[in-house]
Amino acid sequence: MILFPNAKINIGLNILSRREDGFHNLETIFYPLAVRDALEVVEADQLKFTSSGLEIPGNATDNLCLKAYDLLSKDYKLPPVHIHLHKHIPIGAGLGGGSADASFFIRLMNEKFELGMDASQMETYASKLGSDCAFFIQNKPALAHGKGDQLQTIELDLSNYFIILVMPVVQVSTSDAYRGIRPAAMVSSLADLIKLPVEAWKAIIKNDFEPSVFLQYPIIAEIKSKLYSAGALYACMSGSGSSVFGIFEKELKLPDLEQDNKIFYGV
Repeated sequence: MILFPNAKINIGLNILSRREDGFHNLETIFYPLAVRDALEVVEADQLKFTSSGLEIPGNATDNLCLKAYDLLSKDYKLPPVHIHLHKHIPIGAGLGGGSADASFFIRLMNEKFELGMDASQMETYASKLGSDCAFFIQNKPALAHGKGDQLQTIELDLSNYFIILVMPVVQVSTSDAYRGIRPAAMVSSLADLIKLPVEAWKAIIKNDFEPSVFLQYPIIAEIKSKLYSAGALYACMSGSGSSVFGIFEKELKLPDLEQDNKIFYGV
């Protein structure tokens, strides 16, 4: 059985306060993108994980799909499986690729082995694996609170726009990005701001990671500037970076940005 985990972008990201558990309270909008990995699971003699495509850093035994298997196996009798992941979503880009893989694995196992979990139950398991994992269970535009694991489905449809995603050659460490943050209370909630026309977002919807990340990586700031110069109605870094997306009224190509970056058109 095979599923195709997709990426997400953050439309706005407000860092509100530091929590006692070391995480931060935040507010953001998660929006799914059509940039996908491929995840296949077949029954096997023993539990096994393999991958292809983009190189996945770290030890394969630490992969979130295996951690999801271990988590589910505590409550369900699961047969050993061979998990194969073809990695296409850029890594270290603020796109939630690893989280998507873990959550889609939970969905796949639930369907393949008829575990009988509803969306809420799957979200509970997913949230134990990462702050944004739960989003990918229902995989619909959502307003996220808390660590990013408290979700409220919202009405947001950007299908009539043309989204361009730019991935520079640099990767941003999430821990480094947080070190430059000064939490602050919101002036206006994204729940209200997102209802305004897209062309109004530029002045009012911000990503709190951008100032510190742009200082460390001017190339990311330059990409955002070039997206606006090319006519983007709204452009923003996703998550803690390093990817940047632009929302355009019409389809177009950006050969200047293609020279040094990986670009996904119409996602």
